[in-house]
This record gives sequence, structure tokens and C-alpha cells, in this order.
Amino acid sequence: MKTKVVLWVLLSILIFPIMTKSQEKVRQTAGHDALGEFAPEFAHLNDNILFGEVWSRNDLLSLRDRSIVTVVALMSQGLTDSSFKYHLESAKKNGVTKTEIAEILTHAAFYTGWPKAWAAFRMAKEVWVDCADSTTACSLDAYAQSIIFPVGKPNDAYAKYFIGQSYLAPVVTEGILISNVTFEPGCRNNWHIHKATKGGGQILVCVGGRGYYQEWGKESVELFPGDAVYISAGVKHWHGAAPDSWFSHLAIEAPGENKSNEWLEPVSEEEYSGVVRHQR
Repeated sequence: MKTKVVLWVLLSILIFPIMTKSQEKVRQTAGHDALGEFAPEFAHLNDNILFGEVWSRNDLLSLRDRSIVTVVALMSQGLTDSSFKYHLESAKKNGVTKTEIAEILTHAAFYTGWPKAWAAFRMAKEVWVDCADSTTACSLDAYAQSIIFPVGKPNDAYAKYFIGQSYLAPVVTEGILISNVTFEPGCRNNWHIHKATKGGGQILVCVGGRGYYQEWGKESVELFPGDAVYISAGVKHWHGAAPDSWFSHLAIEAPGENKSNEWLEPVSEEEYSGVVRHQR
């Protein structure tokens, strides 16, 4: 039931637009927004030259490496203000992991000074919020920064088929439909069946947090980032988040003919509690 699909192939296809985006021109409006009328030339130099030209030369130096250089340069001057936090957030968005930023700041501490490192670490801890271990107190915004796909908007159109709040973000809207579905802690969808006269079904690829998948009459499966499940057409099942964790998965529609979904009864508290006890 639970399978490891060829994620390198799948995710390379899905992440390709994100990778190619890093080759686009960086757009910045902070200078114009804050100083456009007071200091228009400074705003121009900041937005159009520094970011629009220098940062955009990512064919010579990647955005990730530029973020690392900038963070270390600001740290060396003891500048741990809003601009430093912005560049930490940019570093995270550009692929610098929590482990890497900790090592970067530790290495730089021997050259910039211990007090500056302490100040930098305090702000870095706020940016690299770890939402994968214990997420009960983790905000949606903090969790969203821990995954590569967008969380999207509240899934209001299907809210009646969920217990708890879910969010939906379309990723691919033509051909094979792919969406990122995010569940708040404890949220799960109703039992349901994907129907098709030929082919059909669905693939789930976990991209964040921790959750469950269960087929009717079978034991539940716990899902972590990188895990994948293929659900054949006609199989009654449900999926959702663990009680103490956010959970996100890509929902990929398998090709088929005359496809439809049949939504059934909610997953009861007794059923859900049984899954939680089983996985613990």
C-alpha cells in the first residue's frame, strides 16, 4: 500500500519551475515603497541596480550563495536589524537549511566575533522555525516557510468534506492536475472513493509535516516527507494530519476516463483516535 515512488523524477518535474524561477530577474520594491518620494535615486539604486542587476546575475553566482555572502557580511558589521532578518528569510527561501545556517554562523563567529554570532543566532532561530518535530504551537505562516510548495488558500469549496481546516494550492492546472493540500493538526478528510471507468485513482506525495493514510478494512499508514501512496480507483480511503502536526501532500490525479469522486461519511473520533494509538 505504501510505496516509495521514483521521487527524483517526479519532483524534478515539479520543482523545475521553481528552479527556473531562480534564473529570472529579481524584483524588489522596498526602496521605492519606503523612500521613493524622499530619496528616489537611492530607491532606484536599491531596487533596480542592487537587486534588479547585481542580485539577478545568478548565472554567475546563485541566489543561495549570494544570500550566504550577504548574511555573513551583515553579521560581520553587527547589523541584526530588519534588513538582516529579510536576508535570513531570503537565504531560507533560496535553499539554505537550518543545519547549514547554523554551521555558517558558527564558522563566521570565529572571524566576526562571538557577541555578533549570538545576536545572529537569535534571529536565525526565529526564521528557521522547525515545524516538522512538534507543530501544535507552530503558526501557519511558520509552517509554510518549512515546505517548498505554497500552502494556498482555505479549501472552502470542500470544507464540508473535512473535519478541521484545510488549504488548497493548485500547482499544475493543465494536463495532469496536481495540487498541494495542507491539513492543520488533527484535520482529515471524509472517507471517499475516486471513481473511473478506466484508469484513474490518485497519487499522494507527502511534502511536509506528518499525517496518515488509511484504506477501508486495512491498517493505517503514517506518512512523512518523501513518502508516497498510490490509490487505485474504487478504493475507499481517507487521509489527514496527525493531531500534533501540520501535514501537506501533493494530490496528483492519475489519468483515466469518466473520473469522479464519491464523498462518504466523516472519519469518526473513535476511528481517528484508533489510528493515533496504532501509530504511537
